Amino acid sequence: MTIQQLEYVLAVDKHRHFGHAAEACFVTQPTLSAQIHKLERELDVVIFDRSKMPVIPTEIGQQLIEQAKRVVSESKGIYEMISQLKGNISGVIKLGIIPTLAPHLLHLFIRNFLEKYPNVQLQVEELITEEIIKRLRNDELDLGIVVTPLQEQGILEKPMFYEKFYAYLSKDHRLLEKEAIEVKDLMADDFWVLQQGHCFRDQVLSICDQTKFQRMNFHYESGSLEGLKNMVNRYKGVTLLPELATFDLAEEEKSRIRPFAGEQPTREVSIVLTRSFLKKRLVELLYNEVTQAIPKEMTSSAHGKVVKFK
Repeated sequence: MTIQQLEYVLAVDKHRHFGHAAEACFVTQPTLSAQIHKLERELDVVIFDRSKMPVIPTEIGQQLIEQAKRVVSESKGIYEMISQLKGNISGVIKLGIIPTLAPHLLHLFIRNFLEKYPNVQLQVEELITEEIIKRLRNDELDLGIVVTPLQEQGILEKPMFYEKFYAYLSKDHRLLEKEAIEVKDLMADDFWVLQQGHCFRDQVLSICDQTKFQRMNFHYESGSLEGLKNMVNRYKGVTLLPELATFDLAEEEKSRIRPFAGEQPTREVSIVLTRSFLKKRLVELLYNEVTQAIPKEMTSSAHGKVVKFK
């Protein structure tokens, strides 16, 4: 059994086609097929049901694939682990980050991180939380920056900072006369929310009285915080923004931001990774860079009350 054979098995599982898997591995299809067949003979099992199109793993093949993912993942990390132990900070980090964080967080730390560690290649994708977790488990991502707690089996969470939720109001909105608002002040008929799939939406609805939003006459959902903000600016209404999203607002827009009264709702932002991830030093460096770029008060869990997902 070789790591190369396991990589071929994983490629076929991903593409569900021997020819496409061979192309992805930069080998001929006969070479890939022969190596997988050799592994099947050695283990005395059938890994793939070739009578189906697309090909699918057998029951025992699926279990072998799950183990192969762990073996291949850890084998890839050995070279970078040894390099780091020698004091060389290098390697590739495949990072997923949720859309409500990416435009407001990345620019705070990316430049400094890359200047300090020029031999590290940072590959960033903007993805919703569900996709980030899926790709972490499939070894298609190394790390994620998401909102927690998630309590996903096999996923480690390393909290970095806490963002308060703020109400963003339209001009002449009835709530502008208040210095701080309460949940009961939010009404469904002028409230804008993100579309389904975004964890920010789930937390916003956890803060608010969801029964109100089942009686809306007009229903609009945006795919971005910027879209929500634009709707509030053009029409009457209110939306909620996370703290980092308020930093770059124009002064006039900041005048229409209102905090919540009492203990303020916050969201916990963490680095997430699988338990088998070996690039621990790179995680520490990235964690330090992010937390140093964030206002100090936001790194404390006492910054507000963390909103749980429902």
